Amino acid sequence: MKKLIHALLLGLVLSLMLSGISWADTIKIGVQAPLTGKYASEGQDMKNIVDILAEKVNAAGGVNGKKVEIIAEDDAFDPKTAALAAQRLTTSGVVAVIGTYGSAITEAAQGIYDEAEVIQIATGSTMVRLTEKGMKYFFRTCPRDDAQGAAAASIIKSFGSKRIAILHDNSSYSKGLAEETKALLDPSTIVFYDALTPGEQDYTTILTKVKGSNPDLLYFPGYYNEAGLLLRQKMEMKWNVPMLGGDATNNADLVKIAGVEAAKGFMFVGPPGVNDLDDPATKEFLATYKARFNVMPASIWSVFAGDAFNVIIEAVKQTGSTEPEKIAEYFHKGLKDYPSLTGTISFDAKGDRAGKFYRLSKVNEKGEFILQ
Repeated sequence: MKKLIHALLLGLVLSLMLSGISWADTIKIGVQAPLTGKYASEGQDMKNIVDILAEKVNAAGGVNGKKVEIIAEDDAFDPKTAALAAQRLTTSGVVAVIGTYGSAITEAAQGIYDEAEVIQIATGSTMVRLTEKGMKYFFRTCPRDDAQGAAAASIIKSFGSKRIAILHDNSSYSKGLAEETKALLDPSTIVFYDALTPGEQDYTTILTKVKGSNPDLLYFPGYYNEAGLLLRQKMEMKWNVPMLGGDATNNADLVKIAGVEAAKGFMFVGPPGVNDLDDPATKEFLATYKARFNVMPASIWSVFAGDAFNVIIEAVKQTGSTEPEKIAEYFHKGLKDYPSLTGTISFDAKGDRAGKFYRLSKVNEKGEFILQ
């Protein structure tokens, strides 16, 4: 019996050792994204892009002799679920986490990652205060709202708009961007400023209220779901006031929701779209993506997840380490103009991506987003 117990214990120890070796021989990278819920298209695209890039790295021999393993957690675009997702990822041995989509969702998980000393690279979270907290391990490959607010205000002024209605959705992202933009406009030109309730299906009441202020421009710095409904219902009301959106309306599903006719002429301020990425290596990657999924990524935000993956891999290669201290230091001091899917990447002292991104795009008669 003693020999049997000894053998069982030895087997258990060997099993644990082998599993530890297996764990040590992979580089785990987390993806936190809305894989379900109303923004599931963003999350699924994020995961698909990272999966393709990881497969390519592994096919080339991995990183420093180790294979890359992707661990995805669904946050369902919900702050409470995001916190739970972050807790699971911080205990799964990940080197870094990519994501997520939505500033309030990122903020719900941000402190958990920082406290656990896990690198987080946000990809669709533009709220200013995310990088104003001095968190050592937080970075983002997307731009931030103060730059967008300045760009939006400049574009609105270039239109010569004299009566501007601003409608937001009360989320941290949308309200913050509305306030950033409003602060840079002449107060006498703002004839309406209020919020809608996100997730509703009928916005005719709030649209009627906005129409009553007789604006010559409707600015909605919210998400594409609500923007699509506003466009469709605005057309049903036979109200043809021009509408300008923020960067979260930069998603092909906006046209599906609004319909091509209602979306035609809609403008938005944002980074260049997926179809505007003209680097040969990026075009080759997007062709691979389309061949596998029969469609292009719906928005630029998911492509920012690919940027995050690429810089994580580059940091591990260059430092020869998966230690968060060394990776964070490399991001701040060693990563300079690294060529990735959406352009070159460098991080400033706060963890923000350096460079200017915001442009004006317009929906044409075919429902295509055209950079102006």
